[in-house]
Amino acid sequence: MKKISAALPVALAAALAPASAMAYELTTLGALTQSEFRLLSEDLGAALSYKPLVPSEATGLLGFDFGIGVTGTALDNAILLSKASNNASVHTTLPLVSARFYKGLPFNIDIAGNYTVAPEAHINAFGGEVRWAFLPGTTTMPAVAIRASGSITNGIDQLDFSTYGVDLSISKGFAIFTPYGGIGEVWVNSTPAGSAKATLREEKFNQTKFFLGVNVNLGVNFAFEYDNTGGINSYSAKVGFRF
Repeated sequence: MKKISAALPVALAAALAPASAMAYELTTLGALTQSEFRLLSEDLGAALSYKPLVPSEATGLLGFDFGIGVTGTALDNAILLSKASNNASVHTTLPLVSARFYKGLPFNIDIAGNYTVAPEAHINAFGGEVRWAFLPGTTTMPAVAIRASGSITNGIDQLDFSTYGVDLSISKGFAIFTPYGGIGEVWVNSTPAGSAKATLREEKFNQTKFFLGVNVNLGVNFAFEYDNTGGINSYSAKVGFRF
């Protein structure tokens, strides 16, 4: 397990090297039409909205979960991301890397925060959640939780972008495995800034999301998650520790 933990930074560096080499920025957002801006905002909403990457059950007052996550979002409109980035070469899957920390509080409440970067696109975002497992779960019954989450994006001069979400989730542990899933709604606020304000107006909309995942605790903790937000698919994995 120590070897896995020690190898993680090396693996991440290797994975991000190609992305860094072809990094681009959203500097020509004003070249989009309003309908194209809406479609791009839907892609970004799916990519940058909060991803749980944890089961529903509370970690407890002394519990915590921390790790590094990687996500790939299959963009429906990669060509528009290219157009908004001065016709840069853009992959159809947007990679993101996140550092994540979760902490248990009294009354089966957990709080969490993360810092996410999209290294190809020079985008970073801060996110967080408050989760209440109103059914904490037992050896025979699942845990059920409600979550409020949000994210706010940084690093884009021509765009102010934020998301807010609520979801209901359920999980049940079986030895080292804890499958989980949930459904919710994401609200997206996408506001042109800088020179893009001259040709584009704000877009506000909501996207339905559902997600399925499994947590695997082998001493080193792993989580794998599929997310569909607004019909756009994301696939995530996380490695770290959960106590």
